[in-house]
Amino acid sequence: MSTLAPLRLLREPWNASEGNQSNTTVGASSSWCQGLDIPNELFLALGLVSLVENLLVVAAILKNRNLHSPTYYFICCLAVSDMLVSISNLAEMLFMLLLEHGVLVMRPSIVRHMDNVIDMLICSSVVSSLSFLGVIAVDRYITIFYALRYHSIMTLQRAVVTMASVWLASTVSSTVLITYYHSNTILLCLISFFLFMLILMLVLYIHMFALARHHLHSISSQQKPPAAHHGGSLKGAVTLTILLGVFFICWGPFFFHLILIVTCPTNPFCTCFFSYFNLFLILIICNSVIDPLIYAFRSQELRRTLREVVTCSW
Repeated sequence: MSTLAPLRLLREPWNASEGNQSNTTVGASSSWCQGLDIPNELFLALGLVSLVENLLVVAAILKNRNLHSPTYYFICCLAVSDMLVSISNLAEMLFMLLLEHGVLVMRPSIVRHMDNVIDMLICSSVVSSLSFLGVIAVDRYITIFYALRYHSIMTLQRAVVTMASVWLASTVSSTVLITYYHSNTILLCLISFFLFMLILMLVLYIHMFALARHHLHSISSQQKPPAAHHGGSLKGAVTLTILLGVFFICWGPFFFHLILIVTCPTNPFCTCFFSYFNLFLILIICNSVIDPLIYAFRSQELRRTLREVVTCSW
């Protein structure tokens, strides 16, 4: 194994690997369809950066009592989801290096089992990351449209139940995906979940921005200063929109990869697209690197706490 290979089961579509070597495969083997040779060191470096950043976010939220609220607990869970990507990446890298240098000698069945465990971690991070982005969007929606009732609607108990439910569903779904990865139905369910969450978040954000724009227009017509909580709500909506955009850019190619596996596994264009799987993995890891930067840049309270954590000002 000369390159990093998480999600081994989805790298080479089974429908394309089984059967004869037709002209479609030959047509997809042109020079520009050979993919990118991404060094393992890049995966390792991005994984370490992401791990450190998300650990700092989790530490900052746990340290500052002002951040002990459902919204920041959800953000903390999102950071943990991003950490799963980093940990699985680092574990895969270490596992491969030990095998390549002969330090570990394992039977093929054990190697496949380890690969499945790492694949399950990555799949779990996919589902949990998308789920918590949706949960955070709903939480922000309640904050804006039901501000006076927010604390009675989003109680700590309900937040804990929501977080536990997401982690449980993510674990079960990733286990099912790895177990029945040959089934197109499983991949279609994952793709449908991705599209459903994107549509849900887009609808919520459009509604939030429409309200914010209407409110600011009313304020300007009355020549009154804008209320602080509405300004904060608008800033929060912008932050979540940026997170959604980054998530779509980073995860979109991977889910398009899944769509092509289901629809055209032997088509020349599709097989060419499959060869860039390592690039899609880099984008996934970049998502877990970018998310903490967005939190630190846009949240003054979290940014201040991060400085205290870095400088050990406990």
